Amino acid sequence: MNFTFLIAIIVLAFIFDFINGFHDAANSIATVVSTKVLTPLQAVIWAAFFNFAAYAIFELHIVDTIAKVVDTGAINLQVILAGVIAAIIWNLLTWYLGIPSSSSHTLVGGFAGAAIAYAGWGVVHSDKILKIAAFIFLAPLIGMLLSYFTSIALLWIFKNFNPFRLHKWFKVGQLFSSALFSLGHGGNDAQKVMGIISAALLVYFKTADPSAIPHWAQITFIGGKIHAIPLWIVYGCYTAISAGTLIGGWRIVRTMGSKITKLTPFEGVAAESAGAMLLFGTEAFGIPVSTTHTITGAIMGVGLTKRVSAVRWGVTVQLLYAWILTIPVSMVLAAFIYWLFKLLNMG
Repeated sequence: MNFTFLIAIIVLAFIFDFINGFHDAANSIATVVSTKVLTPLQAVIWAAFFNFAAYAIFELHIVDTIAKVVDTGAINLQVILAGVIAAIIWNLLTWYLGIPSSSSHTLVGGFAGAAIAYAGWGVVHSDKILKIAAFIFLAPLIGMLLSYFTSIALLWIFKNFNPFRLHKWFKVGQLFSSALFSLGHGGNDAQKVMGIISAALLVYFKTADPSAIPHWAQITFIGGKIHAIPLWIVYGCYTAISAGTLIGGWRIVRTMGSKITKLTPFEGVAAESAGAMLLFGTEAFGIPVSTTHTITGAIMGVGLTKRVSAVRWGVTVQLLYAWILTIPVSMVLAAFIYWLFKLLNMG
């Protein structure tokens, strides 16, 4: 029965990663589509390619963080399954409503909520949860500041250049900046699902003799941190998120690409470059941040270089409500699903 739960978690985790791809496709392509540098079809192909290419660049720092949000020695597979199901439900609902919520926080909230329902608050590593929750506010703020100062620096560097020629250059430059952001998106978000699958393997084999664990399930630790996981998990997660990006998330593209502020290729380069810097930096420190929060803050930052009123603050406040609610709603939903499992004698 436990092996059945393990397979269900792996399959649903890949499905979540696929949904994450089309749910968060807007993060990678909204600016490049809204500036008409690429058509929507060209943009999703471009983003999907770099989502997958991220596997060759990033180490597994975020995998380690996600896998250790909860004490894997004190939970069962039903806990993880309930968390993944809750994350899928919330992701699909927010996608349908066109709300750019955080897939990261959905997954973390679901994982933690089901674990608390099973074993109480003590099973959750609160330091990791608090760090992830803090970046609900820090990611958009840092993204906004980075893009604001990036915009100011670019304006100063190119102040004496021909505006028409600069417009053409920045259209080309946006290809590179969107590629960098897509790399960060793939590396950040695919690793979260790798962390969930790794946690499931750790739970399933926790009573086994390490030497008896099959090669396909072996996880390597160095210094107490996850250093290597089976390649089928890595390739599977990057493939799933890339495939999801190809499907696209047009409802959220509209919100991200036009409702917050109007964008030019110059502003697109500044926003995507700032977002990529933040994603690369947080990945190096193993902090799973929301790509949604990151690019939203970056778009706000470029809007501020024009004037404060250029940013539609009413839209950003509505987004903030969704972001704050994501973790607690996912926790409650996952807890309910776990209790349902228990009622059906599956817990």
